[in-house]
Amino acid sequence: MMKHLGLLLPLAMALPAFAGDPAFDKAYRCMRATVPSTLRVQDIQFDSTDRAGGTRMLRGKVYATVEKGLARVSIRITAPANVAGAAYLVRERGAGQEDDMFVYLPSVGRVRHVTGAFANGSLLGTDFSYAETKLIQNAFSGADGKLEAPETLDGRALQVFSLLPKSPKTSAYSRVRVHMDDKTCVPLKADFYQGETLRKQLAAPVTALKPSGKYWFLSEIDMRDLVEGSHTTIRIGAAAEATGISKGLFDPNSFYQGN
Repeated sequence: MMKHLGLLLPLAMALPAFAGDPAFDKAYRCMRATVPSTLRVQDIQFDSTDRAGGTRMLRGKVYATVEKGLARVSIRITAPANVAGAAYLVRERGAGQEDDMFVYLPSVGRVRHVTGAFANGSLLGTDFSYAETKLIQNAFSGADGKLEAPETLDGRALQVFSLLPKSPKTSAYSRVRVHMDDKTCVPLKADFYQGETLRKQLAAPVTALKPSGKYWFLSEIDMRDLVEGSHTTIRIGAAAEATGISKGLFDPNSFYQGN
């Protein structure tokens, strides 16, 4: 993700080049260069808490790989029983093209191509929308951006990017600010704005940075909806190289089926 952010995940996946800002482009290339091309699998758990304090837990696995330079990420839910079998797939399509997103819900019994308003709906009842999950997984590719003044967090230097959507009319956010750890190139925080209102905030403590071979990942990250008063914490296990896994996990026609 892998220097991962949040859902695993490649917060360091395919990223656009910005020829007008060499410093910005260099920082993004740092993230991209950390993504392993081998197939990885990680345990993942979502713990969601609503405004009233009610909680809900989801457990599953995340599978990720890179094919011909393009990201492929699949999330498979295994518990609780009432949503076991639900699955989500993101397929990067390359520069200038919208990434493909697909979801399968056992209660519906079919694959749905995630587009339009549905993309802003909740991902399996968490504080992440389908669109936000895709943005995080692909390091906010498809956005225009610039490098801002550096900041610090718990003594660590951060590079800060201000990102603007290329299609404001269809984007849920007018601006996203990403704070990336300068040493590991892992983003530790992202602020999602609607106009001048800070609507959601994604954040992880520096202590959540964990090594996995020569890469780093975040073992825990929290998404807060500052308007609804809810939040979802994601806990992620160390990445392991997956063997014997079918490429059907990344096929829109079979990603929800057993390996």
